[in-house]
Amino acid sequence: MKTPDRLKGLLEEGLIDTVVRQLMSGKEATVYVVHSAGEVRCAKVYKTAANRSFRQAVDYTENRKVKNSRQARAMAKGSRYGRESQEAAWQSAEVDALRKLATAGVRVPTPYLFFEGVLLMELVTDEEGNAAPRLNDVLFTEEQALDLHARLVQEVVRMLMAGIVHGDLSEFNILLAADGPVIIDLPQAVDAAGNNHAPRMLGRDMNNLRDFFGRFAPSLLTTRYGDEAWNLYRQGLLTTETKLTGHFVPDESSVDVQSVMAEIEDVKIDEVNRRLRMGA
Repeated sequence: MKTPDRLKGLLEEGLIDTVVRQLMSGKEATVYVVHSAGEVRCAKVYKTAANRSFRQAVDYTENRKVKNSRQARAMAKGSRYGRESQEAAWQSAEVDALRKLATAGVRVPTPYLFFEGVLLMELVTDEEGNAAPRLNDVLFTEEQALDLHARLVQEVVRMLMAGIVHGDLSEFNILLAADGPVIIDLPQAVDAAGNNHAPRMLGRDMNNLRDFFGRFAPSLLTTRYGDEAWNLYRQGLLTTETKLTGHFVPDESSVDVQSVMAEIEDVKIDEVNRRLRMGA
């Protein structure tokens, strides 16, 4: 195949040997299968902001740290340098999250290097050694759905204890590898402790899992794992060993209208993103 322009630099530097094929193209990046260091890996080529359909909202970037005060000022002003810095920060956020989560024991692809807008990382494979499918492309029995849902809830909890909320988790960015589910696509990951939108995003991630696996195991549809997990987390009672029940009774003595409106907006955005993914 013809080598994509964004991968030529890695070829010239000897970081990859050959480009095998395009694996997939999504709302934020195009992924290629490559040969590198004697292994089959994948190269994620990020799309520029102008060509990316995922909205880089302030909700996701709130409280993200930048390298220096000059970058922070430029990003606030929206200058050319600021936009470039913001784009670089958006991309490198995934690398940082992958490394942190891998250290915490969360099953994510192993990142190898990040070079000029390209992330070289592990190719997640199935039992036959082929590129692993997304959950959305697989049918499950009720027993399988319950098992995978439970495993992924624990992965989300493990992420939360590492200080990270995925922010866009769904059946479209979880791969079914030979050794179980693998979570991918983390440039929009948020700081659990420093982002005011983290509770809502955690709830949305958990609800997406509930709704997907609930197609195969209807008993999941009444669960509230996100609310339960966050309630324990904010009280300092959540650990990676906590076994959640999915049951939660909220305190309805006060209603946060702003949060309710934000959740309604989330539903609208999720539907748009779902249609974009299905058309990818």
